[in-house]
Amino acid sequence: MDTNAVAVLVNAASAGSLSAAARRLGITPMIATRRLAALERDLGVRLMHRTTRSVSLTPEGEAFLPFAQALVEGEAAGRANLRPAATGVSGLLRVTASAAFGRKIVAPIVPGLLRDNPDLRIDLELTDSIVDIVASGADLALRIGRLRDSSLIARRLAPNPRVLCAAPAYLAGRGAPTTIEELARHECLALTGATHWPFEIDGKERRVRITGRFTASNIEGLRSACLGGAGIGLFAAWNVQDEFRAGTLVPVPLVGAAPEEHSIWAVYPTARLVLPKLRLFVSTLETVLACL
Repeated sequence: MDTNAVAVLVNAASAGSLSAAARRLGITPMIATRRLAALERDLGVRLMHRTTRSVSLTPEGEAFLPFAQALVEGEAAGRANLRPAATGVSGLLRVTASAAFGRKIVAPIVPGLLRDNPDLRIDLELTDSIVDIVASGADLALRIGRLRDSSLIARRLAPNPRVLCAAPAYLAGRGAPTTIEELARHECLALTGATHWPFEIDGKERRVRITGRFTASNIEGLRSACLGGAGIGLFAAWNVQDEFRAGTLVPVPLVGAAPEEHSIWAVYPTARLVLPKLRLFVSTLETVLACL
């Protein structure tokens, strides 16, 4: 069985079209079509329904797909493990992360990985949307917060403590709140649509209603507004640690209440195999997170 043809099936199933699968594999759509047809002839069954714009699996394709995925992943892992250790890991690694976390934590580890692994390529997608990593073909999603139930495999990498903070100029003009009740009278900088912040009070979670005249669609916008003195923000500690050291932002602790702590997760599309390039990336990230 031609594993190149099997790879076309796997990628077309996740991407939803043969042209998208061809782009991922670095081949032409015509070659992808021919390889899929050859695989179907070899197996004696039709694996995909085709239209001019999309493809979908037949019942036989659905049944065969898990074995196809295992075959493609197994070949990739086998090739990687046969390479001399001195050459490092190889191949294309697709990673998705939120804009703030990707910019601050993930992107800085990339240059060292590329320098030490000449045959490694990394595609980092920074977005605050939840990416369907199966459909997009991503190898890894880095997510913060509570995970929704899914068929994906998740591994907790580190805690993600959060802090309330504000610019000294804001606190000089409005004073610093010391309790949850006082916080309700301040300008709270929240994500668009958010009306509450979660706190832990007496060992229990409590959602506290907030108000403010400024909202933004991402954390970076809120951080900029906070630095400018527009109000009090709630941020991951790693996102404001440099500002704390510089004194441009200061913590705003509340008596008897602490922001709910989230976690940083590595999310994979499959548990069958973790390729060397993925293991290296995650272990490097864990080392960085442990030093924060």
